[in-house]
Amino acid sequence: MTAPDRTQIFEHHRAKLRGVAYRMLGSRSDAEDIVQDAYLRWHRADTSEIRSPEAWLVTVVTRLSIDRLRQAKLERESYVGPWLPEPLVETEAPPADVATELASSLSVAFLVVLERLAPEERAAFLLHEVFESGYDEIAQILGKSEAACRQIVTRARKRVHEERPRVQVSEAARTTLLNRFVQAIMTNDKDLMMDVLAKDVAWVSDGGGKARAALKPVLGNDAVTRFALSVIGRRAHEGTFQHVTVNGEAGLALYFESQLMAVLSIRTDGARILDVFSTLNPEKLSQIGVPFRLNQ
Repeated sequence: MTAPDRTQIFEHHRAKLRGVAYRMLGSRSDAEDIVQDAYLRWHRADTSEIRSPEAWLVTVVTRLSIDRLRQAKLERESYVGPWLPEPLVETEAPPADVATELASSLSVAFLVVLERLAPEERAAFLLHEVFESGYDEIAQILGKSEAACRQIVTRARKRVHEERPRVQVSEAARTTLLNRFVQAIMTNDKDLMMDVLAKDVAWVSDGGGKARAALKPVLGNDAVTRFALSVIGRRAHEGTFQHVTVNGEAGLALYFESQLMAVLSIRTDGARILDVFSTLNPEKLSQIGVPFRLNQ
């Protein structure tokens, strides 16, 4: 197989490989490193013995991601405050058919739940539930029996569904809630904020020790209301919220004097905000190419 042929085959599968790696790691930079490593291995491999390039590439990316995730879990034990996935931010609105399994599997809320799974659990669950791999394929990737992989996926599915009930929410409903959320902050309206938030809402901030952020999740309607209105609301006259797409869902970018200070996404049942995920770590924000827009 010639080099151009190899490159063409790899590029055909690049999007899926990136999707596997990002969902495994929650880091765009780590995912790109994994995909690049797979690219180099693909060009060195003896392709005469490879029956399915896609299966071979997915296997390599998954195994590399498992190794990286094990290392990352150790690193995150010393992370300052909560760790959130590096958000994928776009200025375009989410597509009308965003409420698909593939899109919802990219959300920050979903990735936060996946963080609680062991690396091989996470891999097996994602491959089967999101990328529709068969148990025979997963068994080969993980080096386990099909029966063992079935048990791993069943266990992981139960944990994920217990912590993340399946609720289909339209982007219109999500945007309406975000608009009311912004209005409450900009007008310092405690009653409106209390009405927007669920009773047991949680606000999770990721500053990574490099930006001022709550070191623990803020829990409960009253506490989150006071937190939002005091921390952001007191500087509302300096700030600008812009609607963006965060991991395939409607979210917000917060600017102070044209500088991106935070990216916010939410989990919602369509009527109230259940969780707020706020990324403030400047290292993560520096990877986001979302320009400040005037008159928005």
